Amino acid sequence: MTIKILHCHPATPNDSIGSLSVEIERDAGTCLTLRYRLAGNLEKILIPAAKPSAVGDGLWQHTCFEAFATAAGTSAYREFNFSPSGEWAAYAFGDYRERMPWSIGTPPVIEVSQPQDQLLLTARIAADDLPAGARLHLGLTAVIESIDGNISYWALHHPAEKPDFHDCAGFVYPLD
Repeated sequence: MTIKILHCHPATPNDSIGSLSVEIERDAGTCLTLRYRLAGNLEKILIPAAKPSAVGDGLWQHTCFEAFATAAGTSAYREFNFSPSGEWAAYAFGDYRERMPWSIGTPPVIEVSQPQDQLLLTARIAADDLPAGARLHLGLTAVIESIDGNISYWALHHPAEKPDFHDCAGFVYPLD
């Protein structure tokens, strides 16, 4: 298990958030587990209402936790979106923002809770739905929408002046 801290993009500050981290656990034979922990003044954060787990689109336009995964040495990658509502999305890209047809084999399992001043979201991705390769690189990100409509962008690394989670220079966490 490893814990990584996400950083707010300097162009999109959000003073309501004290910290945002992701705990990463990989069981290569079965799944990748990501536990996002947002701590702060949740009364100022717009959190989507709970729904039955289902595929959703445009989840990244509101509060959403994301993971990007690529096999080392390739430009192809997968994107996974996890909404606190329980909705999810999964996409495949052959290169930077070049979406390809792909269907996830096993829907991710999402669990959400809100202990005092925290939003916890756990997402489990089946190992077979990750890109094939001995060594993966992850880009772990989040979009946080405030009740006033402002959106802040969080990532392990922001490689550009504008937030862009698809920039492979942001896929900085090696996953062996």
